[in-house]
Amino acid sequence: MTTARLPIFPLNSVLFPGLLLPLNVFEQRYRAMMRDLDALPEEEPRRFGVVAIRDGHEVAPTLPGLPTGSLPEPGPASGFGADPLASFYSVGCAADAATVRERPDGTYEVLATGTTRFRLLSLDTSGPYLTGEVEYLEEERGEGAGALASGVVRAFRAYQKRLAGAAESTLAGRAELPAEPSVLSYVVAAAAMLDTPARQRLLQAPDTASRLAEELRVLRAETALISKLPSLPAVGLTQRPTSPN
Repeated sequence: MTTARLPIFPLNSVLFPGLLLPLNVFEQRYRAMMRDLDALPEEEPRRFGVVAIRDGHEVAPTLPGLPTGSLPEPGPASGFGADPLASFYSVGCAADAATVRERPDGTYEVLATGTTRFRLLSLDTSGPYLTGEVEYLEEERGEGAGALASGVVRAFRAYQKRLAGAAESTLAGRAELPAEPSVLSYVVAAAAMLDTPARQRLLQAPDTASRLAEELRVLRAETALISKLPSLPAVGLTQRPTSPN
């Protein structure tokens, strides 16, 4: 397995390979990260690692009204406890920033794309932002991925119809699903209305076939559940281009 050292950007969401990640960067630690990435030579990828937060805060906590001495110590690991590594899920996704635009107020507008899964091995908190040693994970196809992909397409379409019915909306103009099993598995994982632990289980599935099998189980269960609900809010995700955030 290939290892690398990456800047680490923790989020309250899961990034999947191939999916877009728009970011509004305003904290000082992440501004410093984007400044360093933007300063890289043009031919080098502006790559950082995204990990989902298991226990902690995406934005460093501030406590208005309390004495200054009660505020958490600012720093790269602020909001993540004494052992930041334990606050994050161990499998994340590398992201390549296509756009890093600094605004006049010093904040950044970033558009990145998920590329490769990794396992987070260690964290370094000595700099202005978190960096980590990561081990890139290969995407294995697994047995029966093709047949499972066909089943997931059908199950996802049924799931979309149930969502649209619950919201009294239509599926006009829905995007076609990709045919390649691994790409399909990530698109469905990002588009389904799942919580962070469920998305994380899909991200860290050992191979494409295992991910598709889990998606098939989840989609069927969710579709059956939705059919029993009188209405369902916030289902526009099934009618928009897929984005993990």
